[in-house]
Amino acid sequence: MTAALDTLAFAGGLVLVIATVLSAIKATILPRGARSHITRTTNRAVRATFRLWTRRSPSYERRDQIMALLGPISLLVLLATWLVLMIGGYTLIYLAVTGRSLKTSVELSGASIFTLGTTADARLGPSLLTYTEAGLGLLLVTLLITYLPSIYGAFSRRENGVALLQVRAGDPPRAATMLIRYHRIEESRYRLTELWRQWEAWFADIEETHTTFPTLVFFRSPSPERSWITSAGALLDGASFWAGAIEHPKDPDVQLCIRAGFLALRRIADIFHVPYDADPQPDGPISISRQEWDDAMAEMEAAGMPLKADRDQAWQDWKGWRVNYDTVLLNLARLVEAPLTPWVSDRTPVPLNGAPRRRLRLRRGGGTPAG
Repeated sequence: MTAALDTLAFAGGLVLVIATVLSAIKATILPRGARSHITRTTNRAVRATFRLWTRRSPSYERRDQIMALLGPISLLVLLATWLVLMIGGYTLIYLAVTGRSLKTSVELSGASIFTLGTTADARLGPSLLTYTEAGLGLLLVTLLITYLPSIYGAFSRRENGVALLQVRAGDPPRAATMLIRYHRIEESRYRLTELWRQWEAWFADIEETHTTFPTLVFFRSPSPERSWITSAGALLDGASFWAGAIEHPKDPDVQLCIRAGFLALRRIADIFHVPYDADPQPDGPISISRQEWDDAMAEMEAAGMPLKADRDQAWQDWKGWRVNYDTVLLNLARLVEAPLTPWVSDRTPVPLNGAPRRRLRLRRGGGTPAG
């Protein structure tokens, strides 16, 4: 009976150690968004705690100050979780190998992972196990330390684009404001083409970094009124106006930018099980009303922009682009508790075909642009 329990304890401890190491590798080394139950559960628990904390905050500024700590604290809690699980795994292994009590096994595991040397076992087998635990403990800490420069490098690139858009699209960012400002600049068409190319690259970058390092999604901008998701929404709406409602020579770069944008948002949404329609219909419902759209068109018309004469067709074309990212954009804005921004975080997403919201399976190719 004792041998059977020892075998079970050893196997359970070994599985726990392997699972912890794999979680650390997936989170820090693997260059893709691989899912880990340990990482996901830990991050969900931290987010739930922060949401309970922010519910007592009466103002957005206070909630933003609290939520700004979510990303960094998630990293520290994740490291602590790895270390605790590693200690627990090795405790089970020491129970099976050394035959000592639970208290002594815990002390031996803790002293080994933190390289304290306060508790030891003179026998060869247990000594070798303590060396492996000490090495894995140092590995976990080292992985997180080397992980930080990659995170903050990606954060810096992301926020550079957000800050530049604030100059162009206002505060909070609006598509109409951005397009009017560019219209007042000489040769705005060529400048806009450059903007679409820059933001196509920006979307490709956040798709890669925010799926590889999901914690980045919750790293907030230095200024409370700015957010990567509201900037993405304003840019996509401006690109949709340019593609569907404004007269200009053919510009394939704007369509590539929109597609890069909604695909990036969908890939990020998949990591967090955020719901969206992977294959929306061009005439599907969106959260923007025709009156809101008409008001934006009137604002651009008053600024002298060359708008398409057939407003009904222009509305359908613009709506056909917006439907690709409408739900995923608004749901991501709710996930990160983005600042109040027109057409992004100031409304509730449209339910998916009237059904309960759930993540739909993405078809090959990521869906076809309805515009």
